[in-house]
Amino acid sequence: MNLNRPTKHLLLAALLSAGMALPAVAQVNININLAPPPPQQEVIPVLAPDRLWAPGYWAWNGDRHVWVKGKTIVRREGYRWAPDHWEKRDTGYHRQPGYWVRDANYVKVKEKKAKKRKHDHDDDDDDDHEGHDRNGKNGKHGKGHHKD
Repeated sequence: MNLNRPTKHLLLAALLSAGMALPAVAQVNININLAPPPPQQEVIPVLAPDRLWAPGYWAWNGDRHVWVKGKTIVRREGYRWAPDHWEKRDTGYHRQPGYWVRDANYVKVKEKKAKKRKHDHDDDDDDDHEGHDRNGKNGKHGKGHHKD
């Protein structure tokens, strides 16, 4: 196959950019022999009902452990957050990133709507008190039966 020069450059650029994008997608697993320090104490802010706290954790920067502060994240209905942590393995310590876990005990709560009572009215019509006029007189008998 004989390709012209601009097509070759375009093809080469596409291949190079695809190759450079791969490391950004790949997950990096780090095993180290040095255990992380105990977690730092953090002040958890007041959270909105749709938020939860993802606690901080120790990360490895290639030379030492560094503390990554906790943060608020959007709550996922029916799930719980499993925070970042280090696992002891045969070859050392392995950092497990935080992830969502389906909550086996989750029960969806339906909001009950307030029932509208039979005699509740939103408007203030004269018909609210059937058979009585504004003065409290019985007006149920129709035309010609009112006492003046």
